[in-house]
Amino acid sequence: MNSMLLNNAVLLTVAPQMEPRIFGLDFQLIADMGLTLLSVFVLFFAASYLLFNPVRKMLEDRRERIANELETAAADMKSAAEMKKDYEARLAGVESEVEEILGEARKKGLANESKIVTDAREEAARIVARAQTEAELEKEKAIDELKNDIIDIAAEMAAKAISDQMEVRIQDKLIEDVLKEMGKTTWQS
Repeated sequence: MNSMLLNNAVLLTVAPQMEPRIFGLDFQLIADMGLTLLSVFVLFFAASYLLFNPVRKMLEDRRERIANELETAAADMKSAAEMKKDYEARLAGVESEVEEILGEARKKGLANESKIVTDAREEAARIVARAQTEAELEKEKAIDELKNDIIDIAAEMAAKAISDQMEVRIQDKLIEDVLKEMGKTTWQS
């Protein structure tokens, strides 16, 4: 307790020089507070002008840039979706076009195949007909040659018969008999 009393005594000795105050407000303190408040407001406005406004402007520019990039990205995505739809439509069109071209090629191939087969059959028929005609001509030629040979043989026989004094009637009969005996079937074999 002694030390408390001592502190109170020191305060009492100092206190008589100061006037008693309610909150300890004096003109100097109020002036200091006013000056401090004025300094804070000046510093706030200066900081706002020098720091906050550029920061606000930078943030606003950044917000606008991000908004523009988002709009661009959305437009790009929309364009990409349209291009994808167009690509898929073209791809489906190409597939159907390929099928159509292949179908036409198959039809043309079958048509060409049937034409080639028909032409080959016609050519074969012409060759066979020509061969048959040539065979008939050769057969007739051989028959004619054989007839000529028979006539020559008959003429030689007739010459012998004439030499032996044979009658013409007998010679004709001999030639006819030989021809009948040989007949067409003999010549064709």
